[in-house]
Amino acid sequence: MSFVADRLSLIKPSPTIAVTQKARDLKAQGRDIIGLGAGEPDFDTPAHIIEAAKKAMDDGLTRYTAVNGIPELQEAIVAKFKRDNGLDYSVDEVTVGCGGKQIIFNAFMATLNPGDEVIVPAPYWVSYPDIALLFEGKPVFIDCPAESSFRLSPQDLEAAITPKTKWLVLNSPSNPSGAAYTRDDLKALAEVLMRHPNVWIMTDDIYEHIIYDGFEFSTIAQVEPGLKERTLTLNGMSKAYCMTGWRVGYAAGPVELIKAITKVQSQSTTHTSSISQAASVAALNGPHDFIAGHNKIFQERRDLVVSMLNQAPGLKCPTPQGAFYVYPSCAGTIGKKTPDGKIIETDEDFVGYILESEGVAAVQGVAFGLSPFFRVSYATGTDLLEDACQRIQRACAQLT
Repeated sequence: MSFVADRLSLIKPSPTIAVTQKARDLKAQGRDIIGLGAGEPDFDTPAHIIEAAKKAMDDGLTRYTAVNGIPELQEAIVAKFKRDNGLDYSVDEVTVGCGGKQIIFNAFMATLNPGDEVIVPAPYWVSYPDIALLFEGKPVFIDCPAESSFRLSPQDLEAAITPKTKWLVLNSPSNPSGAAYTRDDLKALAEVLMRHPNVWIMTDDIYEHIIYDGFEFSTIAQVEPGLKERTLTLNGMSKAYCMTGWRVGYAAGPVELIKAITKVQSQSTTHTSSISQAASVAALNGPHDFIAGHNKIFQERRDLVVSMLNQAPGLKCPTPQGAFYVYPSCAGTIGKKTPDGKIIETDEDFVGYILESEGVAAVQGVAFGLSPFFRVSYATGTDLLEDACQRIQRACAQLT
């Protein structure tokens, strides 16, 4: 009899982490591997943020903090929501965790009863459905095809809502597609949600500041204030601030929900690192000009990758509005034969082929709930991206 809990059979290890680890392992074996699997900016954490962390250590900020974070960070988060999103929250409506993933984990643990439904538009970040499953929720997937720019339609949302629906998860800009919802898009979804008061909204805005081509970011509680009292607005320090390893996520929502989340966290991590919290205060309150500089580079990389992948036989790559991923279709390679005689039957076969033949590590679309696609992260050096895309072009050209 296994000592492992039955609930673990409901989930799988994170596919994105698995791909990144496989790339590391192959590199350690001496293989020439370009890893395009990780959702992590290649820029260093800005100096003023690092200096704030050093000062916090020198000042002795090395002890336990409140579960919901130090007061300075709570106040910085409240100020951020007001400044960037026009949302008014009080400090008791804010929660701070060890990355955005823990906020989602806490929220689902605190609210899901067996059989509660969580609507997850596909393609989706790999952790949303698995965290729901872990707490006996039921993910309800809605395909959002490339033809709809990978965005959820109001009609499909309306059709998916049942009396058992507890949450809708929105992620804009999206991981993996980079698709982003305009204010009008969100207004149309909000009109549906206003008719269904049983549905809560979790909006994951972690890529809020990584947007291109003059796109204007909006979040749903800002667009429809009537939804604010049942919306958890989630964000974090990892992406725009290049602080992935610091592990700081945060969210704001109704006091009752925040209290429940706090109760869960008090029995797990208690709080994220006191040093990371001090650094986050400096990040949120300090200069943000570096973000525009990073975005300029990201956009140049995006344009390079989109152009080069669209030149690869069998691939079709849409242009995303935000984040640092592209989500190209590999439908044109399905049914073709590799040089060693293997038939490409799925997107998983395709990413396995480009890894084995050309040493390019990407993530299969089935991991994100929509096939036949694959995700490429362009949060890496431009020279490496160009090399990787040339390798993908070569691999595609060799299919018959």
